[in-house]
Amino acid sequence: MLLQKPKGTQDILPKESARWQYVEGLVRELFAQYNYAEIRTPMFEHYEVISRSVGDTTDIVTKEMYDFYDKGDRHITLRPEGTAPVVRSYVENKLFAPEVQKPVKLYYMGPMFRYERPQAGRLRQFHQIGVEAFGSSNPATDVETIAMAYHLFAKLGIANVTLHLNTLGTPASRAAYRQALIDYLTPLKDQLSKDSQRRLAENPLRVLDSKEKEDKLAVEKAPSILDYLDEESQAHFEAVREMLEALGIPYVIDTKMVRGLDYYNHTIFEFITPLEGNELTVCAGGRYDGLVEYFGGPATPAFGFGLGVERLLMILDKQNLLPDRTPRLDVYVAVLGPAANSKALELVQAIRKQGYSAERDVLDRKLKAQFKSADSLGAKLILTLGDTEVDTEVVTIKNNQSRQEMQVTFDQLRTDMTGILDKLS
Repeated sequence: MLLQKPKGTQDILPKESARWQYVEGLVRELFAQYNYAEIRTPMFEHYEVISRSVGDTTDIVTKEMYDFYDKGDRHITLRPEGTAPVVRSYVENKLFAPEVQKPVKLYYMGPMFRYERPQAGRLRQFHQIGVEAFGSSNPATDVETIAMAYHLFAKLGIANVTLHLNTLGTPASRAAYRQALIDYLTPLKDQLSKDSQRRLAENPLRVLDSKEKEDKLAVEKAPSILDYLDEESQAHFEAVREMLEALGIPYVIDTKMVRGLDYYNHTIFEFITPLEGNELTVCAGGRYDGLVEYFGGPATPAFGFGLGVERLLMILDKQNLLPDRTPRLDVYVAVLGPAANSKALELVQAIRKQGYSAERDVLDRKLKAQFKSADSLGAKLILTLGDTEVDTEVVTIKNNQSRQEMQVTFDQLRTDMTGILDKLS
């Protein structure tokens, strides 16, 4: 029997892993500029952490959770998203305490799990990068966080990214709109998909972002949330729009966008880019001012977003934006004969301790094969170590591109690789 990876997962091999490291490195650097610090939470949580926060009626909970009972009969789930675990950690570790600097700005990156049909850019084990900012109700926090995502896409060079913006208002505004939506959709119930017929009773706002043709047709003339905003909601949304315009970040208002999670209020957003005829959401998020309190913490405003790494890399690849991350070796040591084996190990270790990359042959191959390996590794310098070199402690080192060469002592290799590279560059 051939053992294979589970459906909906992937092996990230070294060449591809270098691309991940490029994106993750750029993300860490950028988020630090915005004063975000990394948080790492467990890959599994108590079931209630997700079900109660994300919403019992969402597709994530009803269809997609990887949940099980462990040997202690505890109901456990692999995390399907990043916000709820971070909020749980924020409350459990009392990051709301007066002595903790506010706002608390956190980011995370790591694997998430959802049981859904695998497709391009969407796997059962996928990876998410996200940010959460706790403690500020200022609409400037909404805009700063959106601007950070916009800044990231600019640094990556992604073209044709459009910001879709909407608001869910205060809980009171949302409740009024929810009833208006129920009143509008109820006469059309028989025209809706089976999923949306269920959603109509449980979470009618979810009907708005259904991808089914019959649902899209049914909601074409649905009432707009913007007509049900109270004064506070209108003021917050107008401030967000004004600040986006002040920063020169273009946007479109999309009143059919509601996001798939129950905890949002006020600003919600998605960054969407076209790819091979499809509209892909590359990043999404919003404000969730009630979730910390829901977890037993004090009333705390919060804002965040998440983006899928696989989808981001797919877009970068399609737009030819991923740089060549093939590692380049500083020194390759070709080894001839058993007498040179130990000395080669000693020398490559000395070179590495000076901060340079080095590799040596360990397979007792012929010189031609070893030189071929040096070429494939992109080695800048090559030296050949045999009996004579071991006896004299002098070796010829050669620039693999210019073919310039010089003789150096073992002591020079141990202590002055910088000088050797300067002379042969």
